Amino acid sequence: MATSRTPEPAWLLHSTPYRETSLIVDLFTREHGRIAAVAKGAKRPRSTLRAVLLQFQPLLVAYTGRRELRTLTGVEWTGGQEAPQGDALLCAFYLNELLMRLLAREDPHPPLFDAYGEAIARLAEGSALDETLRRFEWQLLREIGYAPDLGHDAAGRPIEPDRRYRWSPSDGFVAEDPARGGNGEATISGATLGALATGRFASPEGRQQAKYLMRAILSHHLEGAPLNTRQILIDLQKL
Repeated sequence: MATSRTPEPAWLLHSTPYRETSLIVDLFTREHGRIAAVAKGAKRPRSTLRAVLLQFQPLLVAYTGRRELRTLTGVEWTGGQEAPQGDALLCAFYLNELLMRLLAREDPHPPLFDAYGEAIARLAEGSALDETLRRFEWQLLREIGYAPDLGHDAAGRPIEPDRRYRWSPSDGFVAEDPARGGNGEATISGATLGALATGRFASPEGRQQAKYLMRAILSHHLEGAPLNTRQILIDLQKL
């Protein structure tokens, strides 16, 4: 377990009250992954930490301690980042909940850290919400080792763009037999699988297929436990 006395890039994922004047903050740092720290006095009206401990804003943080709960010693807002608004803000909270639920503590993922920053920037600038979410979800699955093979089906054959597949948690992508027809389960085209890593889909059908697939994979690895933000977005037809 590391101590960072030299400020390092971070994002605030979540905070909860701690005692009378402090907060426990969950930070996503570039070099040390997700860590928890006590922000002493952060609830006081004149606290310097209170003004800069903001979600969806790039930070530089320093902390001490080697136990699971560290002590935050410094926070600096690095600026230059607009925060998402409206529906995009709900999507940003969804990304935070994904990281809180699926990313283990003390498990650094610099590429995922960079992907998060890019996703927040895209949400703030008004990019397509579904494409931004799919791209980040896929990067998260890759980084934590849960992403299925997009290049080959369950039988080891290359994925074909014009063929349909269904996803199996135990086997991967199982090709549908055109002669026998489907079995009533939702399927996804090989073309959509090929586009999944980039998050750019050629048709509304491809977007829907990718949404179904990501929802199924994430639900499996969350063991069916619901995501609060995802349910809100589903209700609003944004996810």
